[in-house]
Amino acid sequence: MSVDWDDISFVISSRYRVASLRRLAQGPATPSQIAADEDVGIAHVSRALQALRDHELVELLVSDHRKKGRVYGLTDDGEATWETIDDEGLA
Repeated sequence: MSVDWDDISFVISSRYRVASLRRLAQGPATPSQIAADEDVGIAHVSRALQALRDHELVELLVSDHRKKGRVYGLTDDGEATWETIDDEGLA
């Protein structure tokens, strides 16, 4: 899979998107877990997750109808994007 530098640029332009991807690289998590583990505000995490979802870097692992306990995970593109950011020291 080739690296999409537009996706990388999109992620690293927001510390909240970086924090969300960093946490999800460890495994699936809810927005509140990401906020707690990365020490950032839940509102920022929620916006970051929506933006990352729009870019198909993260996916909702539960039904879209759930409002509580929404679990997110990385897509294959999200995983590749995070690996590149991490390997290149961009975060």
